[in-house]
Amino acid sequence: MKGLFISFEGTDGSGKTSVIKEVERYLRLEGIDVVTTREPGGVSISEQVRNVIHDNNNTDMDAVCEALLYAAARRQHLVQKVVPLLKEGKVVLCDRYVDSSLAYQGYARGLGIDLVKGINDYATGGMYPDLTIYLDVRPEIGIQRIMTHTQTHEVNRMDNESIEFHKKTHEGYELLVKMFPERIKPVDGERTIKEVAIDAFKLIKEKINSVKNEQ
Repeated sequence: MKGLFISFEGTDGSGKTSVIKEVERYLRLEGIDVVTTREPGGVSISEQVRNVIHDNNNTDMDAVCEALLYAAARRQHLVQKVVPLLKEGKVVLCDRYVDSSLAYQGYARGLGIDLVKGINDYATGGMYPDLTIYLDVRPEIGIQRIMTHTQTHEVNRMDNESIEFHKKTHEGYELLVKMFPERIKPVDGERTIKEVAIDAFKLIKEKINSVKNEQ
């Protein structure tokens, strides 16, 4: 089977990282060759950019600068890690991808979804996931989760944004679900990790079977 690129999206505190770990376990039990990664990050250069973006001291970062840094980190991660893995036939589970930039910088920061999409289309060569799983969690719930788990969760500059910003990000994601219904599949993220992971796993299995039938 050819490689499959799966991204996981959601507002801060949506549980993506925990759900991805569980989904990875389910896929391995099925004998599927899977690799997990994250954005921004995944490779050394992109992790360094991540540190700059997320640094709580960088509160005066300009919105355009922020968008460009995310796109730069994404480019390096894509060409150095994701594309080679896909060529090897791996299933790649990525914690965030372009849709994060569209929701956060494009919509919540007010730069415009089209503008940020253009920046990222250039950075990625127009490459999008085969499937995007959106964990839908109300912003209030997500922030509450973060504050409850500060000892295990990296509370970064983005987490510390106002509740109004997180609400705008959630609105941005809801808009993206409507814009790209064939690719972005929403999952109720306000349940247990296991329940959410099972639904995500089912969506991925459906996609894998669909790809196999096309070959």
